[in-house]
Amino acid sequence: MKLKKIKVKGKHFILSLVCLVLGFMIAFSYHLTQIETQNENRDISAKQYEKTLVLRNQLIAQEETNRKLQKELNKKQDKVLKNEKGLAKEAQVFLNLAEDTEKYRMFLGKVKIKGKGVKITLSDGAYDPKEVNINNYLVHEHHVFKVVNELYISGAAAVAINGQRLTSHSYIVCNGPVITVDGVQHPAPFVISAIGDPDVLSSSLNLTGGVKDQLVNDNLVFTLEKENEIMLNPILGS
Repeated sequence: MKLKKIKVKGKHFILSLVCLVLGFMIAFSYHLTQIETQNENRDISAKQYEKTLVLRNQLIAQEETNRKLQKELNKKQDKVLKNEKGLAKEAQVFLNLAEDTEKYRMFLGKVKIKGKGVKITLSDGAYDPKEVNINNYLVHEHHVFKVVNELYISGAAAVAINGQRLTSHSYIVCNGPVITVDGVQHPAPFVISAIGDPDVLSSSLNLTGGVKDQLVNDNLVFTLEKENEIMLNPILGS
């Protein structure tokens, strides 16, 4: 079999050459495009990394600032707590002073006071024609003194005679059938009111051989009542 020789004409050669060049240009362009895309991706990745790094550094700086602020806040909170404790102590001191002041006012008879307590009534004894000396069955100042002193010793917070408050400077003087308390005369019977624990006050007065027995032996009439509420007015002019 004989091979036919193909004659390459000039136009075929040119066409082939053009296709070859065009293919090369397309391949080169595609390769160049790939390289540019990779470079752009690298640029974007680098920018993102730089941006992320900046944000990370800012976050670290902010966290450090927060830690410093938290430390300052803790210090200020400790200082506030110390101040509050100091103010609480001062408030307690002032409260104690106020309570003490109120107690002193109460003891001085400058304020009205009420509370539980006892009432003791001392009355003259029944008239005895056989008794030559009338003073032997009358209530005298020393009888009242015995009751008042026993009440104070037993913890009475306030004492009054016929409603008249007593103080540490009070004086009682006997003048015949009456007694004078701080210049004010009071006739018998004498009602001695005392604010305090009723059980303690009554027990102290009723001791065997105590105040009650001594007054009864002096021919006086002694009565004692426990009271749930006794009201004592302040001293006049206090």
